[in-house]
Amino acid sequence: MGGWDRAREISRRVGHGVADASRATFRAGKATAVGTKKAGQATARGAQRVGRATRKVTYANGADRTGLGRLIELSAGESAGDALVTVALASTVFFGLPVGEARGPVALYLVITMIPFALLAPFVGPILDRFRSGRRYVMAGTLFGRGLLCFAMAAAVGPNDLVTLFAGALGVLVLSKAYNVSRAAIMPSVLPADISLVSANARITLFILLSAGIAVPVAGGLTAWLGSAAMLRIAMVAFLLVGVFAVRLPRHVDSPDVEEEHPAEGRAQRWRTLLKVGPVVGEAVGANLLIRLFSGFLLFFLLFMVQDKAAPWLLVRDTFFDVKVTIGLLAVAAGVGGLVGAAVANWSRNHSPQLITLLTLAVTAITTITTAVFFNLWAAVAISFITAFASGLGKLALDAIVQQEIGEEVLSSTFGVTEAILQLSWVFGGLIGLLLSLTENGTAGLVTLAVVLTAGLVWLLIKRRRRIRAVNARIQREHTERLSNPPEPLGNPQG
Repeated sequence: MGGWDRAREISRRVGHGVADASRATFRAGKATAVGTKKAGQATARGAQRVGRATRKVTYANGADRTGLGRLIELSAGESAGDALVTVALASTVFFGLPVGEARGPVALYLVITMIPFALLAPFVGPILDRFRSGRRYVMAGTLFGRGLLCFAMAAAVGPNDLVTLFAGALGVLVLSKAYNVSRAAIMPSVLPADISLVSANARITLFILLSAGIAVPVAGGLTAWLGSAAMLRIAMVAFLLVGVFAVRLPRHVDSPDVEEEHPAEGRAQRWRTLLKVGPVVGEAVGANLLIRLFSGFLLFFLLFMVQDKAAPWLLVRDTFFDVKVTIGLLAVAAGVGGLVGAAVANWSRNHSPQLITLLTLAVTAITTITTAVFFNLWAAVAISFITAFASGLGKLALDAIVQQEIGEEVLSSTFGVTEAILQLSWVFGGLIGLLLSLTENGTAGLVTLAVVLTAGLVWLLIKRRRRIRAVNARIQREHTERLSNPPEPLGNPQG
């Protein structure tokens, strides 16, 4: 019996221990659940505060009444979707390969990118002009199309189908440009009375950059955890949701179709080229073309210089600035430069956008010359910052010039031409950067582009001076004619 008593005592103690452990586990689970609930509530409250503060900024100065606030939110969501696609494809297509092998796919992608823009540039703008009464649906269509392309690319990641990935990335890029053209065309219709075109464009760009800046690290973490295919599927869902939001834009962003008094002239005007946009727009396009050329060059030139460890600051051993840290530092400098450019554009308000475009080109040329002389890490960081700053500020000024100088009946056509020209110049600059990076001589590459920028700036200044002289001469001639041929006085009526 003594043995049975001891067994029962042991069993009783074990039972109490299990019960105590169960109660402790229950209390811990309950505490965890309560803590999770409080953390979730705190996160939700924080998100609500951030959302209210963001909406307060986006809807300021009458942007809530005109629809500008909704357009800003839509563009921020679209930018986040593009960032998800870019991060998902970066490790899959380009930078997952060794440096020597990566140049081939990158060059192929750049060359393929040039073809559709060269072929589609004459058609995209006129098509969008013919659908002025349905611009909301055009913008939604570009978003839905990108969602479907993300679905196709996600299926191609597993078998590493580069043809599908390149084609899908190209389609996403073309649809993104079509969205930008449509967004720029509707800006005058959502512009509040208290905001200038440059400031409104800058406000949208600020939120686009902030949205992309938040989405990139999130997408990087999710891609490392879930993989590129899952990230592309998430981007697909994001594009589809944002597309629904595009349909809900205010109806007045759709311009009514009007009968043209001179149909033949209207059809002729739809075919916009750089020679038919006028001298003011042509000058702004020329300045932005040179800046975009240098922007594409600098991106691929510095990227492969750093990855090849041909940059002189990477030759020092046991330093903090290895390849990944250097690329990250240059990327941060470019991102901050874009934000500062948008902020300066918002501050500039009614300053002359024509003068802004020439100043951005001049600053870029001077910085490039300085960087070529002092080619080190901090000079590369400075040129990355200045180039992104000039590219963002110059493009915002160009958009404002086009919106001011071009009639609405051909506004999309003009934006289509300018977007195509800027994209082609960026691609061409990227190809130059790829080629010059093979020389592993940073100074020679920067000197070459500095000469191009300086020559372009001088040429634009000469053309501007001639144009101003011609305008002044015409005004003086008309004034002289009026003085030499005064109007006849009206006769006095009789009786």
